[in-house]
Amino acid sequence: MPPKPDEANSQESLEVLVTATTNLITQLETLLHSIAVDPPSSASASASASASASLSISPPPASSSIDALSLAHDSASLIRAHTTKLSLLIINEPFTPSAIVKVLRELISGPIPGIASAVQICDAERYTLVARQDLAWRCYRVLKELKGLVDIIPLNGKILPEALKNGTKGDKGSIAATGVIWAACDDVILLKKLGIAGLLARKVEEYRDTLKDVLEELKEWSEEVDEEEDEDENEDEDEDDNNAQEDGAVQHVANQLENTHLSAQEMLDDLMTPQHIPRDDPQKIRERLDSCLKRLRLTTLLYSAIVKRRIKSLPSLPTAASSPTVQRLDEVFPILKRLPHRFGDVACAFYELDRDAIDRQMDSCFFDAFAASEMLMKPWETQKDEFTEWAEKFQVGIKKPD
Repeated sequence: MPPKPDEANSQESLEVLVTATTNLITQLETLLHSIAVDPPSSASASASASASASLSISPPPASSSIDALSLAHDSASLIRAHTTKLSLLIINEPFTPSAIVKVLRELISGPIPGIASAVQICDAERYTLVARQDLAWRCYRVLKELKGLVDIIPLNGKILPEALKNGTKGDKGSIAATGVIWAACDDVILLKKLGIAGLLARKVEEYRDTLKDVLEELKEWSEEVDEEEDEDENEDEDEDDNNAQEDGAVQHVANQLENTHLSAQEMLDDLMTPQHIPRDDPQKIRERLDSCLKRLRLTTLLYSAIVKRRIKSLPSLPTAASSPTVQRLDEVFPILKRLPHRFGDVACAFYELDRDAIDRQMDSCFFDAFAASEMLMKPWETQKDEFTEWAEKFQVGIKKPD
């Protein structure tokens, strides 16, 4: 039986609107991704303005009273609600193209451009570059996941088959895709509750936790070295025991190879086991390790102190105009972010017993730690406080070679 004229028109409207929605989201995705991953420059700003004009997005001036986090919160909340409606409409009988068209029109007329506008309003000079890029990344994820759901809207007049509803062979079905969109929207919604200071504090805490992980790994490696040396001493006392242990080790490997549960990853882990510090230690690796551990502990304390004494005492953000506070934050955060990765490089240099790399990487790390403490030495609005005095002592400790 051929479709009725109204149904045919609704189906045609759905096809047109799905294409238009997908195209809009794709363009906004590109815009938000560029903001999320690239530092601001005249070229990127020009590209952003061009994209905004072509998409009919008109961000208010920097002095706008519209709060970017509030706009993002409201837009993400609407996208979450509309996603729920859309998800139900494409899996339940009767399939109603007109209802889906209504949801898509509401999305492209409000929350989809709204979430992109929120990022445009989030000016780095008032909100910090950290907040702008974080918001852009979260909003980008919302649009990326939403496009995936729009892409599977059925255009044949029937609801989704079970395979596309529940997913097969590792692919996300519409139900799982809806859950992912909800989670992405919740991440955007959370930003309003956190506020800029809360977001910055959370990031510093994440960096600190990574530093603690590196510290624990290096400590464990140091302890394993000690155990290995004890084993070497015992082996020197009894050559026969040594031979027996070697035979046992060979047999253990043979047994492992016969074990069907031995994974490729486990074999790779065995090959990648770090080297041990030689007993005579001609390159004085252990001396360097002890010095590194002491100063790495100090650096983790610096991060905790920054959260407590600087981030939690921030003046209200966003500011009405560009301010020295925002400028200081944007100068110090790249250092705080890269330090955990650089300490990871230090750990790798120790594992490889590469003295020159150890010295080079440690110098770089401790210079950055010193610089971060110097940049945050003064409070935001006065000249000196408890953190200032602590930071001075920190700088003395971080410069000590042992």
